[in-house]
Amino acid sequence: MAEKYIASFHEDMDALNILRPTHEPKATEHIDDMIALVETLLEKGYAYRVNDDVYFSVESYKAYGGLSKRSLEEMMAGARVEINERKRNPLDFALWKSSKEGEPSWSTPFGEGRPGWHIECSVMSSKYLGIPFDIHGGGKDLIFPHHENERAQTESATGSRFVNYWIHNGFVNIEREKMSKSLGNILLIKDFVKEYHPEVLRLFFLATHYRNPIDYSENSIEDMNNALHRLYYTVRRVSAEVENIENVEPEVYGEAEKLEKFFYEAMDDDFNTALALSYIFELSKMLNKLLDEGPLANRPFIVYTYRLFTSLARMLGLLSDNLLTFSSTEKTRHLKRVGLTSETLEKMIEERMQARKNKDYGKADEIREVLASKGIGLLDSPKGTEWRVKNLATTKGET
Repeated sequence: MAEKYIASFHEDMDALNILRPTHEPKATEHIDDMIALVETLLEKGYAYRVNDDVYFSVESYKAYGGLSKRSLEEMMAGARVEINERKRNPLDFALWKSSKEGEPSWSTPFGEGRPGWHIECSVMSSKYLGIPFDIHGGGKDLIFPHHENERAQTESATGSRFVNYWIHNGFVNIEREKMSKSLGNILLIKDFVKEYHPEVLRLFFLATHYRNPIDYSENSIEDMNNALHRLYYTVRRVSAEVENIENVEPEVYGEAEKLEKFFYEAMDDDFNTALALSYIFELSKMLNKLLDEGPLANRPFIVYTYRLFTSLARMLGLLSDNLLTFSSTEKTRHLKRVGLTSETLEKMIEERMQARKNKDYGKADEIREVLASKGIGLLDSPKGTEWRVKNLATTKGET
């Protein structure tokens, strides 16, 4: 069962172009390490046994509450803690739990049982990343008790700082409601990428600071879809209007250089991707303006700005497709979204061409308007009619 969900997770991450981690440890493969950590905490006096259970004493770790910035009294008032008269303090948490019928269990010096909720994270992170490691992530709901407890047990056992930076993300809401199985509003990545380019979802998350909650809606996704098309449109336009772009010697363009500086400042400020992203769109506007003013005269500036634009965008995982792949996959996804088959579309385009030949311009315009209402633009040329996904970034001559 676990392998099934691991494989599904890998498929989703691959679809989103997210690199796989160097290590993907499994808790069941590190039981001996967990037992050793519990033994260390017992030896150092940070833990105590109650029959075959082992608990961490929060009062023995003076910095407890430092991560969530709450006192023991505040944590007691706001926590859902297990009522257990055997614990010295209601906030004490289990490092090891005695075995129960029907549950997996392992033999240890302190009895048959299984690990507590927090111990596996301390063991695996410190084993593969060392102590301290730079960044520990997770949702805001994990700050207390999970991360607070993870920090307490690790620093008590090692005598060293556990993590340099904690990054806690806000929640995803669906149409202003919390995303949850009980509400039936779970969004599956595998379903999303059938209708939208994976970079649309990436752009959606980048456009809000990671610490803030984010509201998923059809309107917000359509906005991100149009925004992504604008970025690829800029790539398409530069590629079409600047010949031999790879062989042109760039010349530093001061205005673009400023935006690069602002981009890095934003990223250095607690990963403010929303602000950093705005500078990528400013570079996109700048490129289109330079092209409007004259692609020949501005070639060195355009090349400099273009290389900067694509470099920063790719740093955030955007513009990873080549134009041909992007155009082809977007056409397929768009037809699915609007409920058209490629055969039906080609038939409508053929009917429009025939109507134009017959000088039945009313019918030709009607077909064009129907397609436009479905987000499809037509580009007529002596070679025939080409269709494109119509959005905020259209090519001159496209209707």
